[in-house]
Amino acid sequence: MAAGAAGDGSVPAVRQAPPLDAELAAVLAKADAAAREPLTWENLASRQSRDAVARPRPGLERLADGGRFEVAELRVPRDPGGPDAGEVTVVSARPAGSEGTLPWLYYLHGGGMVMGNAWSVLPRLLREWALPLGVAVLSVDYRLAPGTRYPGPLADCRAGLLWALAHADGLGLDPERVVIGGKSAGGGLAAALALLLRDRGEPCPLGLLMLSPMLDDRNDSFSSHQMAGHDPWDRVSNATAWRAALGDRWGAPDLPPYAAPGRAEDLSGLPAAYVEVGSAETFRDEAVSFADRVWRAGGEAELHVWPGAFHGFDTLAPEAALSRDAREARLRWLRRVLRGG
Repeated sequence: MAAGAAGDGSVPAVRQAPPLDAELAAVLAKADAAAREPLTWENLASRQSRDAVARPRPGLERLADGGRFEVAELRVPRDPGGPDAGEVTVVSARPAGSEGTLPWLYYLHGGGMVMGNAWSVLPRLLREWALPLGVAVLSVDYRLAPGTRYPGPLADCRAGLLWALAHADGLGLDPERVVIGGKSAGGGLAAALALLLRDRGEPCPLGLLMLSPMLDDRNDSFSSHQMAGHDPWDRVSNATAWRAALGDRWGAPDLPPYAAPGRAEDLSGLPAAYVEVGSAETFRDEAVSFADRVWRAGGEAELHVWPGAFHGFDTLAPEAALSRDAREARLRWLRRVLRGG
């Protein structure tokens, strides 16, 4: 359903995009043209191949970073005895020499559900969160679309989390102090996983970290239209990714909220949420709506809308002032949730 300026379901004919932060705009203007090329059904395979080259999987030795981290690859059964056999890989890392059980972040990588991997995101997560907070990070290599469509990737994420919780003692993890988090597609999967755990009565995390989350397959919010042709991840790319992830179920009226959590009617009973998005990105309105509906359901959410930020701003411009502010805000929230202060 489209969201018009007057709330009447209309989308205005003129959709001037919000101004970009000046520092971010300068970086985006110098970016490689490939960074702004829309993802389409026709170029999906080539984009996946390019992404695999651009984001290679670092080996465990590199992830250990000269002995600063203890890293292991865990092979987790998806559904023993069930129809979805095989294993999912979960990469586990923690500061070297850390004793006792640690709080931990269960992280789901971004990439529109069609790109990315569990390894390439870890150096940044370890540097920005694991070391300063003294926490462990588990990163999930869920299957990608269109090779595997819903519910496969979500099943991978759930299997990895439940396995880690069941083996928490052996892994040195505190089962009572875990945050599920992710960026872009990973943020949407984190929300879907939290909803699924709630509805199945399974162990619920302390927190839900959602960075520019990909939540709604309907792709028809005001910001989706407003940012068409402006945001590096615009509604063309978004539609392609959702089509890949859902196949014939894309846009179906009876699609479950675990497939597209922006459709969820009941957001009560979720863990404390951190929701972040840019004012100049496609996902702005669905992210703001999610936080608002958590509040309306009596829940806790911390919302940050970074002024003039586009999708993936902190990755493309990590040294920009706004990117530094965003990293500091995430760190403060994680410290409060995982470390209690």
